[in-house]
Amino acid sequence: MLFLGLGIVLLAMKYLEFGPVAAWSWWVVLAPFGLAVAWWSWADWSGYTKRKAVERENMRKQARIDKSRESLGIKVRNKR
Repeated sequence: MLFLGLGIVLLAMKYLEFGPVAAWSWWVVLAPFGLAVAWWSWADWSGYTKRKAVERENMRKQARIDKSRESLGIKVRNKR
């Protein structure tokens, strides 16, 4: 997401001819979009995206369990 944001900012600066970016080559300005595509491809290929989604899911599940136990008056164990 960082590469995409940087690419949009650089693209706007190049289009509006603002600052030193106006003199840069279009290849340099568009490079963050290529890096974003490479990052997303790697993240999907390596399983990074799925692993992070599962971690978020497990954290939400544990939070629900802890909240239910607390409302029932059962002592919640501390994580080590």
